[in-house]
Amino acid sequence: MTDLATTPPNTSIADQITARLTVALAPTHLAVSNDSAQHSGHMGDDGTGESHFSVTIESAAFAGVSRVQRQRMVNQALADLLRDRIHALAIRARAPGE
Repeated sequence: MTDLATTPPNTSIADQITARLTVALAPTHLAVSNDSAQHSGHMGDDGTGESHFSVTIESAAFAGVSRVQRQRMVNQALADLLRDRIHALAIRARAPGE
């Protein structure tokens, strides 16, 4: 898994999210949306334009797994980004066929 120390400095947070979730969960569908512009000037806006995101992900890894556990799996894959760079992350996670 990539970490902040090995990620090129010009890589967007959205691209880092995509790369990490692809490696960790092998999604059949993945959409990452940067929602930061909607939160400009609000709490958590760090001025970078990369603080608030939405993720829609479909992965076989989610089959038979609770909604809470699915979110934990996504959070684990993005742990250091959530700690250091992402203020808010909305997650829609489903298994194929749901």
